[in-house]
Amino acid sequence: VQLQASGGGLVQAGESLRLSCAASGRTLSIYAVAWFRQAAGKEREFVAAISRSGTRYADSVNGRFTISRDNAKNTVYLQMNSLKSEDTAVYYCAADVSTVAVRTTPSYWGQGTQVTVSS
Repeated sequence: VQLQASGGGLVQAGESLRLSCAASGRTLSIYAVAWFRQAAGKEREFVAAISRSGTRYADSVNGRFTISRDNAKNTVYLQMNSLKSEDTAVYYCAADVSTVAVRTTPSYWGQGTQVTVSS
């Protein structure tokens, strides 16, 4: 499966953005999908995941971010509300058939999309 992330941009603190992860090659519904992010000078970190088991979030975004999927569009979304300057990072979507591996070592990665939050 090939993944294409989009929707990043420059926003002010408190505003919202919605990222999209569009899949091609195979239907995305058979995969668990996750979002990760990597801030400058920091390691990549897990943000959110969605699978048949439900959704999981990092503590830092729980209550502000929502992950969802539209199987008809073969797309997963990350709705990001109440953005903070510390949310600034390159965001990546990833997929795996394993609901565990998708949060740690997913098999498939999309390219990143930059999110910048100004304070």
